[in-house]
Amino acid sequence: MSTTQIPWQDRPANSTDVMWRYDANPIIDRYAIPSSNSIFNSAVVPFEDGYAGVFRCDNKAVQMNIFAGFSKDGIDWEINHDPIEFGAGNTEMIESDYKYDPRVCFIEDRYWITWCNGYHGPTIGIGYTFDFKEFFQCENAFLPFNRNGVLLPQKIDGKYAMLSRPSDNGHTPFGDIYISYSPDMKYWGEHRCVMKVAPFTDSAWQCTKIGAGPVPILTDEGWLLFYHGVINTCNGFRYSVGAAILDKDSPDKVLYRSQPYLLAPAAPYELVGDVPNVLFPCATLHSVEEDKVALYYGAADTVTSVAFGKLSEIIDFVKNNSL
Repeated sequence: MSTTQIPWQDRPANSTDVMWRYDANPIIDRYAIPSSNSIFNSAVVPFEDGYAGVFRCDNKAVQMNIFAGFSKDGIDWEINHDPIEFGAGNTEMIESDYKYDPRVCFIEDRYWITWCNGYHGPTIGIGYTFDFKEFFQCENAFLPFNRNGVLLPQKIDGKYAMLSRPSDNGHTPFGDIYISYSPDMKYWGEHRCVMKVAPFTDSAWQCTKIGAGPVPILTDEGWLLFYHGVINTCNGFRYSVGAAILDKDSPDKVLYRSQPYLLAPAAPYELVGDVPNVLFPCATLHSVEEDKVALYYGAADTVTSVAFGKLSEIIDFVKNNSL
C-alpha cells in the first residue's frame, strides 16, 4: 500500500460548498489513449509509491472495456493502451461481452476489482490482482441484471460484503441499493435492502434510482458511502452525488442520508458530453487522519474529474441534512 499524500486543493476563498471541484478538471481527457472515445467512471487506489487504477475506456467503436493505469500524484495518469486481459481465477467461466464502471478495493492481501460485466445482460463481474500487471477473473456475483457492485474494504462477521443495484437490461428507470454477503468471493447470498429511492417531494434529485459509488470509508460515525442519485427530467436522466452513513457492524442499516446533494452537474464538462448532466462517482483517495477526501467521478460519460472535501464537514453535512 502507498503512503503517498493524496491529491489536494484547498477550498476556493469565495466558496462555501461542502465539496469543491479541482480547478484543472477534467484530469483525464476523452482521447488520452489512441483508441479511446471517452474515459470515465473509473477507480483508483494507492499503490507502491503512487497510485494505480482501472479505467473505463470506450473505444471509437464504442465498445466498453477496462484498462490499467498508473500515476505518481493521482492527477496525471498514464493509461495502458491495451485492455486488461484476465486469466481464470476461481472459475474457468470468464465470458464477457463488455466491461464497464469498475471499482477497486484492497482487502487483506490483494486488490479486488468489480465491474458491470456483460454476460447475457449486465451483471457484476469480479476479479483480482496483486500488481496491476496480472489479473484474474472470478465467478460473476449475481444473475443478470445488476449494476454498481461495490465491495466493503473489510469483512463483516467474517464475510465479504458487496453493495449492488438490481436492474433491468436497458437504461434502468428504477433502482435501489442492496447488500449481499459471501464467505469466499464466489457464492453470494443474504441479500438485504439498504436504501431505496427517495420520494419526489422529499429529495427529487434521487427519486428515480440510486447506486453505490466508491468503496465506503470507515469513520468513527460508520461507513461513509458516496452514491449517485438520479432524477428523470424533461431532458432525460440527471445524475448527482450524495452521501450516507451506514452502521459499522450492520451496513444494511442507514443511520443518515443526505437530503440535499453534495455535487450536481454544473461545470461545462459535466453538462456537455456524450451523456449530458452526469456526475458518476467511482473512487476516493482519502485520509481520515488528515480529514481529506479526493472524489473521482465520471463527467458527462466522457471525461474523468475530481472534487475535494473535508471528511468531518461531509459527515456533519449528512447528519445535519438527513432524510
